[in-house]
Amino acid sequence: MKVSMKVLKMLYKDAEKAYKKKEIPVSAVIVDEMGNIVSHACNNRQKEFNVLGHAEVVAIIKAEKKIKDWRLSNCCMYVTLEPCSMCSMIIKESRIKKVYYFLSSNDQNFESFGINKKEVVGYKEEKDKFKELLTSFFDNRR
Repeated sequence: MKVSMKVLKMLYKDAEKAYKKKEIPVSAVIVDEMGNIVSHACNNRQKEFNVLGHAEVVAIIKAEKKIKDWRLSNCCMYVTLEPCSMCSMIIKESRIKKVYYFLSSNDQNFESFGINKKEVVGYKEEKDKFKELLTSFFDNRR
């Protein structure tokens, strides 16, 4: 599975943006069936004082507004970290057909949502950059 450079750059740019704003540096990009970016987002829970401010949820809301439909069945999502249970349910409800993630989480509930998800293979340099942002964020919080 090949990830476009445009998607990779957007994921890293948004993860960095979240990091600088003292948000957990997770980002998501939604693409259509042609590979065009429909929406992108990073976590904004702290800034917006909103428990739903996960990158995946924010990207889904933006995509729905852009295409004027809550069904995103012709879209795929790329996310820097495997989605949590809450995001997994919202992804399922939005009908996104595939989710590709770079870093694995320890959320064992993901499979029970019946979402077609796959860890991105390769891209070691990018995975290391995403991991470094997350590690640095949590190290600085201690």
